[in-house]
Amino acid sequence: MDNFSLLRGRRKQDGSATSVAVIGLGRFGGSLASELARSGTEVLGVDADEDTVQGLNGVLTHVVRADSTRQAALDQLGVADFDRVVVGIGSDIQASILTCSLLKRMGVRSIWAKAISEQHGLILEQLGIDHVIYPEADMGRRVAHLVRGSMLDYVEFDEDLVVAKTVAPREIVGKSLEESAVRRKHGITIVKIKGADGRWHSAGATSVVAEGDTLIVIGPVERTERFAALL
Repeated sequence: MDNFSLLRGRRKQDGSATSVAVIGLGRFGGSLASELARSGTEVLGVDADEDTVQGLNGVLTHVVRADSTRQAALDQLGVADFDRVVVGIGSDIQASILTCSLLKRMGVRSIWAKAISEQHGLILEQLGIDHVIYPEADMGRRVAHLVRGSMLDYVEFDEDLVVAKTVAPREIVGKSLEESAVRRKHGITIVKIKGADGRWHSAGATSVVAEGDTLIVIGPVERTERFAALL
């Protein structure tokens, strides 16, 4: 455990460093932890399964086998010292809830927790978890919009606000955004245009859309889908 003590000490001296503990290293937690590590974040991975831990050895800053439902184990790992803690436990709801309860009791500053059902999420919210996420449900909604429409990508920010990537429809090709009046006609805003040079450019009133351009648009769900479906 000396390595963890050194890691905690370094974080205290450098307040700008980002450190994340990920508890539960299944498909969701393991993928999230690996991506964080690739981005340069200090990551402590925790899982009860030895094979899972071994599989991520050398990928994360530290990865250990531990029972997150025991406060002594969390204390020993110094989990409360991390900037953020992600609880990715999904298969064992009881372990997820108990782990989150212990983290709140320990005064962890920022907790993100995976929920596999509305009931699970409601309990986590009642515990006071800062961020309850539903990865399977969110991905299902996202893919449904992509399958149904003509969008290349889709991100939902609120109940009625999305950002989508789509190919420029013919009706605005060769026109400036001011001339095409997409905001007035379609109720969406084009914020970025990717042209033949392969680079993204900020979109303004004088920006002219060319055939084959890729657009980033923002707007309400239905209006954005209708605009992306234009030929």
